[in-house]
Amino acid sequence: MSARNNPDLTPASFVLNGIPGLEHMHIWISFPFCSMYAVAMMGNCGLLYLIFFEDSLHRPMYYFLAMLSLTDLVMCSSTIPKALCIFWFHLKEIGFDDCLVQMFFIHTFMGMESGVLMLMALDHYVAICYPLHYSTILTNPIIAKIGLATFLRGVLLIIPFIFLSKCLPYFRGNIINHTYCDHMSVAKLPCGNVKVNAIYGLMVALLIGGFDILCITISYIMILRAVVSLSSADARQKAFSTCTAHICAIVFSYSPTFLSFFSHHFGGHTIPPSCHIIVANIYLLLPPTMNPVVYGVKTKQIQDCVIRIFSESKDSKAHGI
Repeated sequence: MSARNNPDLTPASFVLNGIPGLEHMHIWISFPFCSMYAVAMMGNCGLLYLIFFEDSLHRPMYYFLAMLSLTDLVMCSSTIPKALCIFWFHLKEIGFDDCLVQMFFIHTFMGMESGVLMLMALDHYVAICYPLHYSTILTNPIIAKIGLATFLRGVLLIIPFIFLSKCLPYFRGNIINHTYCDHMSVAKLPCGNVKVNAIYGLMVALLIGGFDILCITISYIMILRAVVSLSSADARQKAFSTCTAHICAIVFSYSPTFLSFFSHHFGGHTIPPSCHIIVANIYLLLPPTMNPVVYGVKTKQIQDCVIRIFSESKDSKAHGI
């Protein structure tokens, strides 16, 4: 039997070391992690509640925002609770299969996050360039189908990661220097040939991230051309303002990704591993934390719904008294 397929070389569990070199700071690092996670949970659950119950938000733009909020909830909930258990209670052990499940959820919903941002860019493109046909192009069935297709794309591309990782021979032990089961962190443990894993990882990054960034870029080039051609300054201002929140979401999502990529490839030997791990966690925490804040501040319809709910609550309490 080959080493690659030998079940005796598969560990029963892994040990997540947290942030190596900063073990004495774990308790302090946990506070911003916990605070950001609490804001992400409350903000995204609040957005989902508003979009589900408010008829004025039953529009394509907000359906895509609901997809983004749901993706953010799953993405950060797949990692942060375990990280807090490591920081607070030193519960570092995670089962082998549990590690693969966590890896699946993290990478699937990272791809989903990128895909939803791409769909939101296309939504803005249709709304600005084809306003008269907006409701006929982006119907509810179409939105459901493209949302499902985006999810299935992530699932189908990430499943091979799980099988590739499961078949590797783990000679070097079971200690992972990370707060969660990242694909490449797990792939560093085996002594076997991980070239296939590395090549497939690069291919998936290009298929998901590269394709989505290309679509977003083309969408905004077309939007910019359409907006510049508008004769009214007010119309141009209104068109640009509708894209502000989405542009902020793109910055929050892709900036940590590019920072992590360049630090690994161009500063791998000079930047300490603890910095790589912190950046990786920021990528999973920053978008879920900031997206509800940005959309709450920049979207008037959401502000109006929140103000109306609080006003009705105050009125009902006043009448009750």
